[in-house]
Amino acid sequence: MIRIVPVKDQNVRVTWALPRHEPPGPVSVVGDFNDWTPGATALRTRSNGSRTAAVVVARGTTLRFRYLGSDGHWFDDEDAVVRDDQGCLISV
Repeated sequence: MIRIVPVKDQNVRVTWALPRHEPPGPVSVVGDFNDWTPGATALRTRSNGSRTAAVVVARGTTLRFRYLGSDGHWFDDEDAVVRDDQGCLISV
């Protein structure tokens, strides 16, 4: 799931959420907003049974991203409207 919420000063918070154990092991969101650095935006376990990670970016930004799981397993978010061979693309 991808949630986009306005915050102050023309910014938005983009939150990615996955179930706690699917896929198993650590997962991070990797994309142009964090220079494609694995582990820089790791999903953290929440009390509601999910794992989430969030970033704040300027409204109107387009983000390209993928998830990186255990053992170098790359995968896309099914909620992203645009997906191609380079990952997911969302405009916020």
